[in-house]
Amino acid sequence: MSTDTFANPWQAREDIAITSVRAITTAPEGIALVVVRVDTNVPGLYGLGCATFTQRWKAVETFVNEHLARLLIGRYPGDIGDLTRLAAFTGYWRGGPVTNNAISGIDQALWDIAGKRAGMPVHELLGGKVRAAADTYLHASGRDAGEAIEHALALVEAGQRHVRLQVTTPGGGGYGAPSAPTEYPDAPYHNGWSARDYLRRTPALFEAARDKLPDNVELLHDVHSRLTPKEAVTLARSLEPYRLFFLEDVLAPEHWDRLPEVREASPVPIAVGELTTSLTDAVRLVKNGGVDFIRSHVSDIGGLTPARKIADLAELCGVRTAWHGPGDTSPIGAAANVALDVTSAAFGIQEGHVYSEPVHEVFPGTLRIQNGWLFPNETPGWGIDIDEAAAARYPAELSGHDAWAAGVRRPDGALEAP
Repeated sequence: MSTDTFANPWQAREDIAITSVRAITTAPEGIALVVVRVDTNVPGLYGLGCATFTQRWKAVETFVNEHLARLLIGRYPGDIGDLTRLAAFTGYWRGGPVTNNAISGIDQALWDIAGKRAGMPVHELLGGKVRAAADTYLHASGRDAGEAIEHALALVEAGQRHVRLQVTTPGGGGYGAPSAPTEYPDAPYHNGWSARDYLRRTPALFEAARDKLPDNVELLHDVHSRLTPKEAVTLARSLEPYRLFFLEDVLAPEHWDRLPEVREASPVPIAVGELTTSLTDAVRLVKNGGVDFIRSHVSDIGGLTPARKIADLAELCGVRTAWHGPGDTSPIGAAANVALDVTSAAFGIQEGHVYSEPVHEVFPGTLRIQNGWLFPNETPGWGIDIDEAAAARYPAELSGHDAWAAGVRRPDGALEAP
């Protein structure tokens, strides 16, 4: 195939070309983070983008290095829309977390380059701020309600106004809190998890929390896609007295068509979307009336470019954003979240993560939460770099999620959504 096949389809405005595209994987917190670096023929001009799919990072790394790099080398980096569409369409089958994380890494890296060329932070390229900073929530958990509330109080004292609360449900399927042995040791599966136990314990947690926490602290909870539609409504109604800010991921993606009826019957706001793996998935959630908050993981839907479209659609539909942002979002991805947060009228809340010092070593410029707030960097692009020598000191291993998910089973042995 001629190298001219992937040449610029029109005259570039400037003589700037992409010279290298490669994935960099590192795990300074033991969580594999994938970042794409796009270099140009201008000395010192390069961009970084988040492509983190922790559970399948080797597939993303290969996708970027072996499949997408050759499409972009020689191209003008300012044509972000054309380059990301090219990356999507050339594979014919589109969507999915491997494809979209690889494209996201390229997309965000090109936005970083655009900001550096303009001498502006990315949020100014998006139209500028409509707020100074993004309010965040962090996670509190415990083996029982008392321990979870003690953790929450520590976060509130550190400045958090929003806290996600989780408590242990016995069995291997417990999520978001310390594990505990099953209450059904004689069942066919020796470490089974019971949705009925979960439905009993969770309201008690929030009853205790409302008694102990300041009244103005907003409380959130993550179901993690474990319930049937009827169980989701039962849980939502049982939590009504405790005024949750939102209830997250009540249904597995396979049952998202039932979300409108759940939301209609729920007295608390419904937040869904971290398992969206395409722009189309997220659009359907917003348009079909199933969510109050859209929670996409920005790199899983293809990066900043599609996320901007979702934020605009959310604004028009009366839905708010709550982008996914735990420790398996790289600091570049976190910066992209905040750029969206401060430029979109649809902003609702931002999931936060307190990065450890090794992460700040690998990614100079990583954002820090200040009294519950995330402020964007004001330097050109994302304002975040990568120290590749430091990154190499924290090699990634295969994710432990596979082993954990294999044990998420009900007492009868049936696999449960992890």
